[in-house]
Parts: sequence; C-alpha cells; structure tokens
Amino acid sequence: MAEVKIYTTNWCGYCRSAERLLDKKAVKYENKDVTSDAATRRWLADITGRTSVPQVFINGKAVGGYDDIAALDRRGELDKLLAESAPG
Repeated sequence: MAEVKIYTTNWCGYCRSAERLLDKKAVKYENKDVTSDAATRRWLADITGRTSVPQVFINGKAVGGYDDIAALDRRGELDKLLAESAPG
C-alpha cells in the first residue's frame, strides 16, 4: 500500500473533501495540519508551486489538491497510485 500524506488547514472545505475521498477508499494517510505552520506552507509552495491546500503526496510525489485527486479517481488512476508499494 502507498504512503499517503495530506497537508490541510482546519478551515478548508476542499481539505475535508479530499479526506472523505481517501476515507471512502479506506486509505490510511497522515494528515498534517498546516493552519499555523508558515514554514511548512512555504515548503509546500516551493515543492508544489502552489500555495493552496490540500496538497496530497503519494509515495513522496506531489499529486495535487482535491480537484486533482478527484480527476485521477474518475480516470481510474488514483487506485493504481494507491496500490503501489511505499518506497523503502
């Protein structure tokens, strides 16, 4: 199973939608609340080129926010990513 991390804020509706999608797929994920974490928000912007949340990482690769993972799901690609083994 893949290693999944999601970076969220406590006031973000898209974050809740991303969590619901992952929960629906019975995915175990690490949720990192960055509401008051400016350093991690800067790091996310540097890594992803985006300042928005959520930001979802699967096996260390940034795959985008809710709209992105929902599109992957519609194309049948999200399940493939989630089925990959975590590195190491």
